[in-house]
Amino acid sequence: MKIQADALLFDNDGTLVSSLESVYRCWTRWAEEYGITAEEFARVELHGRPAAEIAADLLPAMGVPPRERSRAWGRVAEAVVRIEQLEVEDVEGGVHLLPGTRALLDSVPADRWAVVTSATRRLAEARLDEAGIRPKTLIAADDITRGKPDPEPFLLAARRLGVDPARCVVFEDAPAGLQAGRSAGMTTVALTTTHQAAELQADVVVGDLSAVSALVTDGGVEISVGD
Repeated sequence: MKIQADALLFDNDGTLVSSLESVYRCWTRWAEEYGITAEEFARVELHGRPAAEIAADLLPAMGVPPRERSRAWGRVAEAVVRIEQLEVEDVEGGVHLLPGTRALLDSVPADRWAVVTSATRRLAEARLDEAGIRPKTLIAADDITRGKPDPEPFLLAARRLGVDPARCVVFEDAPAGLQAGRSAGMTTVALTTTHQAAELQADVVVGDLSAVSALVTDGGVEISVGD
């Protein structure tokens, strides 16, 4: 499959790099610290969502009396700081490039691609630096008000790159991220690195970025995608 585009937008964890073992290790420790049961923890989707949303799901503030709500939200904010600390401290040795990442990024000019992640900027930069990736454009949780599956992160990336959203291709491994890309009016490529193909709704589904190549032309970037 050939796709003509002006920009490539990549999710980070599960797309460019893998830090899943670190993620689950840190969130499991976090859940234990906050007294969250294994059953409660298992009901919440971790992958592809901002930490603040996950913490809010696990430490709800709206189910308490109004006079206690401020304190409850304060606990969520404190919990987000704690999980970020745990994950940043666990980065060394816990992040590695996924197949095809280096070759694809090296084939595209820095002003033609961006990383769009649900992680905070501090955590995203730590993970990317560990993997040797230094994007010119990075959209992190700190930059937005609504995370994936809302299209805001991808639309912001397109705006920062100065390209039409319809001329962007989103590379994602999580259903929430793919939904965000579709809602932004972008072409979506799903990777089966963390989910089964049947769980992923996209224009095309591949195993990983080793199935993708790019050729820079006068008209933009020609992307070849296939198994």
